[in-house]
Amino acid sequence: MNKLAPHSFHIPVLGIGYSIDTPVKVAHLGISSVISLLDDMLMEKLREFYSRKFDLPYQAISDKIEDFRAKRITAYLNLVDKIAKEKFEELKATFEQKSSEFYKYIEMLQDSSQLKQKFEQLKQNWNDLDVREWIQENLSMGSIDVNIMTKVDKENYRNHEKLPTEFNDGHAALRGFANSDLSSSVVLSAGMSPRLYNYIEAFNDFYPDENFNLKKKITLKVSDYRSALIQGKFLAKKGLWVSEYRIESGLNCGGHAFPTTGHLLGPVLEEMKTNRNELVHQTFELLKTALKAKNRPCPAEPPEVKITAQGGVGTAEEHQFLADHYQLDSVGWGTPFLLVPEVVNVDEKTLEMLCEAKEDDLYISNISPLGVPFNNLRGNTKDLEKETYIQDHKPGNPCPKKYAALSNEFGEPTLCTASRKYQKLKIEELNAKELDAGEYQDEFNKIVDKSCICVGLGTSALLVNDLDTKIEKPGVSICPGPNMAYFSDVMTLKEIVDHIYGKINIIKRKDRPHIFLKELMIYIDYLKNLMGETSMPYSEKQQIYFKTFKDNLEKGIQYYRDLYSNFSEKLKIKKDRLLEELEKSEYQLKNLPG
Repeated sequence: MNKLAPHSFHIPVLGIGYSIDTPVKVAHLGISSVISLLDDMLMEKLREFYSRKFDLPYQAISDKIEDFRAKRITAYLNLVDKIAKEKFEELKATFEQKSSEFYKYIEMLQDSSQLKQKFEQLKQNWNDLDVREWIQENLSMGSIDVNIMTKVDKENYRNHEKLPTEFNDGHAALRGFANSDLSSSVVLSAGMSPRLYNYIEAFNDFYPDENFNLKKKITLKVSDYRSALIQGKFLAKKGLWVSEYRIESGLNCGGHAFPTTGHLLGPVLEEMKTNRNELVHQTFELLKTALKAKNRPCPAEPPEVKITAQGGVGTAEEHQFLADHYQLDSVGWGTPFLLVPEVVNVDEKTLEMLCEAKEDDLYISNISPLGVPFNNLRGNTKDLEKETYIQDHKPGNPCPKKYAALSNEFGEPTLCTASRKYQKLKIEELNAKELDAGEYQDEFNKIVDKSCICVGLGTSALLVNDLDTKIEKPGVSICPGPNMAYFSDVMTLKEIVDHIYGKINIIKRKDRPHIFLKELMIYIDYLKNLMGETSMPYSEKQQIYFKTFKDNLEKGIQYYRDLYSNFSEKLKIKKDRLLEELEKSEYQLKNLPG
């Protein structure tokens, strides 16, 4: 029997440490969330912390033993799974207590959910035995999912000798999840990695069992239908099923941003909806052939496929429209949860800055050592720490974790572009060049702009839980999306969930643009800046790129014009105002240079 999903939203991965223990806080309440598997050192510290908190046995996993990274990840995930399950069992046993976690679970459900309506009907003829049976048959936990950025797959060494590929960071993280007790999904983000995808074949839990169930599932974070089809077919040929395609806005999101050539969220979701059946059909045909060749069980019908989306949603009306119009199985709410201390780890100083942040404080930066645009909060304490190093003539960061040490520019072992060693070598190269003062400063700024986010994004979890940070005032990196400008108060879990479902409204500002308009504005600004930074005259390749970008934005504007004309009542927005804003955006686009 398939249980009804308790909620129509999920909490995506938030940095490295912000949502690393979120499932402990929300999974028993039916809310799904995602843990980053980047930092095994942080997971080991939290495993010790939670073992003591819940009086559970703890034995440290030293970095001196073989395969310590995968073993740490498995141990941490097993602990989170155990705690969440025990809390869920306790919740189900407290239905008779009016102020219990059970009633918190029920109260937070969307009023229109079948689960809540069924419970309200049951209450009319209360019978303890019936209630207990109903709870066991219908209530479910939120999924404890994990995230692996496919780009972060650093090679590792022992005794100065390179280890085999399966000991790369990404591979070890995948193995750590595959060997865990969890029955959930790995969210693969940051693009396709054939080497990592091939490695999934090694683990039985990703294949259907004799009852055609999948213990471990694959979720792909994708930017458009084409990407979903290519990656889905690649995995299906190996007998691996993609259970969820998670669409994320290229720019109207938190964390690393992966800008497309002007492919906007609305048209992308429309294409996914239109081609959903074809995507399932094509991948299932390949799956059947592959499973047969491997002599593995194969279902007669395609396993479940979910389509979800995230990036910039901020109101109940937007949430419901996305879910209904594009037939989404869930909508991700990330950035607003950074203001919910019950759920995520944000230190007091950073929390205060987030509450006060306006549009100009939230910007797309080049600070990530991965070389990918990164959403940033102006004045965050990690960037201030970085500036102190520069002023002390010691640019670059100490590199204790080396998760982003991916540059082989200076040979092996590879270096992180935010590290002190790398920046010292780059500045030495720069000093050997004959540049005027202005050119030199520009090049120097590009080198020292990189920040140690693999430490900075995990530090807040240490501060919030009073764990050792090794330095007195460690800097904290934070990566909210542009949507943070419209949320200004610290919230409880119930308040943010009530906001998502339209029971209350926590946005005080009246000038927040609709999710689709905001993304369009961001894309136009991004293109404008990109063109401005590119030397003229543009090359033929650059001209083609910019034209493609503008054409896609123009098509998106026309799509939204039709959408707003036909669905303004469902969107609960003023059609005239929206169409006027679209015209302004179209004018800006047409008046870009080149």
